[in-house]
Amino acid sequence: MGVIFDTSVLVTIERGSLNIENFIKGREDEPFGISAITVSELLHGVHRADSEKRRLKREAYVEKIIETFPIYPFDLSAARFYARIWANLAKKGISIGSHDLMIASTAISLGFSVVTSDMRDYGKIKGLKVEQFA
Repeated sequence: MGVIFDTSVLVTIERGSLNIENFIKGREDEPFGISAITVSELLHGVHRADSEKRRLKREAYVEKIIETFPIYPFDLSAARFYARIWANLAKKGISIGSHDLMIASTAISLGFSVVTSDMRDYGKIKGLKVEQFA
């Protein structure tokens, strides 16, 4: 099974609070990657930086992430999962952020798990394997 890192994990690593090597240790044969939606969220953070120095530092980090990990697109297969999950959650009156739902749908379409530091939304998605990165 492969793994998609959620934005929360990458931001926590950037801040120096978590170590990715410990998580990957013993799982080197598994593919690790990020979704195109995560790239968008990370770049959004670059553009929201409150100083040029901070923007340059964030941009360097994000570009390193983009170079390091494969980027999985939100494609037709993911869109089909997204629509089904969204409809099922809506019937139950459950709301989840669209970006998290897109990342989850991408992972499900690939047969991957999502690794996150924020279980709030991902834990509500039936059929998604979620791993907490703490």
